[in-house]
This record gives sequence, C-alpha cells and structure tokens, in this order.
Amino acid sequence: MAEPYVVTIARGFGSGGKEIGTKLAEKLGIPVYERQILRLASDESGLNEALFGMVDEKLTGITLIKKLRGIPFHTVAEPQDAAFISDVNLYNLQSMIIRNLARSESCVIIGKCADYVLRDYPNVASFYIEAPRADCVRSIVGKLGVTEKEARRLIQKTDKYRADYYKYYTNGGEWTSVINYDMTLNSARVGRDRCVEVLEHYARVKFNL
Repeated sequence: MAEPYVVTIARGFGSGGKEIGTKLAEKLGIPVYERQILRLASDESGLNEALFGMVDEKLTGITLIKKLRGIPFHTVAEPQDAAFISDVNLYNLQSMIIRNLARSESCVIIGKCADYVLRDYPNVASFYIEAPRADCVRSIVGKLGVTEKEARRLIQKTDKYRADYYKYYTNGGEWTSVINYDMTLNSARVGRDRCVEVLEHYARVKFNL
C-alpha cells in the first residue's frame, strides 16, 4: 500500500482556497477535511462539537488562555482536568486528529494551522491561497449575497482572527509568510481551476503519484 500523504491549504477569506482544496481532493481521489476536523475531535473527546466551532481558527477567552499558559500546545489534557475544555486543549485535540490523519490516510486539510502542526512530517505539501481584496470582495458578495461594504468587513475580520490564531498557536508565526508553504498562489491571477491543476501537478511530482 502506498504511503499516505497530506496536502494542507491555508487561505485568505474570499480567495477560493476551500473551493480549490475541495476540487484538488476530488482530482487526487482523497478525502478533504475542514469542519470535519471539528466533528472528529468532538467524537474523540466526547465534547460538544459546538465548543470546537467557537474556537475554529479564532481566539476566545484570552484571559483564560493566558492563565493556562502552562499547557503545552501538543499535550491533550485529561477529562478530569479543569483545562479539558480550555481553548488550548481544544486546539490540542484538533492537532491530535490532524497528526493521526497524516499517519493513517492521504487527504487534504483546509485551515486549522495544519501546515504548522505537520511541519516536521515529510509526507506533507502545504499551500497558501490568496487574492487581491477586490477579487475577494466580489467572491464574498456573490457567495453570501451581502453588500460590498459588508464583504469587506467580513474579510478584514476573518483574516484578522485567522492571523491572530495562527500567531498565537505557532508562537509568533506569520500566517501569510511564504516560508511556511511549499507554494503560494494568487487565485485571481492563476484562476481557481488552474490553481487546482498546479497543485495537483506539484503533489503528483512531490509524492511520486
């Protein structure tokens, strides 16, 4: 049986990263995980999935997090510990699921700091998808049916909490830094479908598929 491989996708809001990751998974014939990570972490821990949704790529309860700074970003707390439902432990549970996936099956993982969680795994290719603000606005307006003003607000808010989340859990890492990824693509210049083709070709070369 072939060794499992993982493709991680980080994405600016409105850049089409989720769409690109989903289509890439279809091309490669492997599953894609985004919010499914939350369900798997919920199943593993017995915690309500809504708790994971509340901290999905965002920081909440910062004061509590700071008080629990002693919890490493890789150790899952025991159910009897007060820290079991802390933001840090929810992150650790998701990270555990991501590492388990990387060891057991080929897949595409969207978001969740997966590039950082799997940074030491040789069977991983990580990509960042971005687009100019105007293109992201058009995408969000078309997808969500909101005004351009609201789309701009949503993009700014979402990208900020993703960046803050990444910086916190990577000990100061920059979410948009090119050195985090095998490749960064501008989906507006390349085109979303061509982004899929480029990433598919790269994955097939890197993993000898």
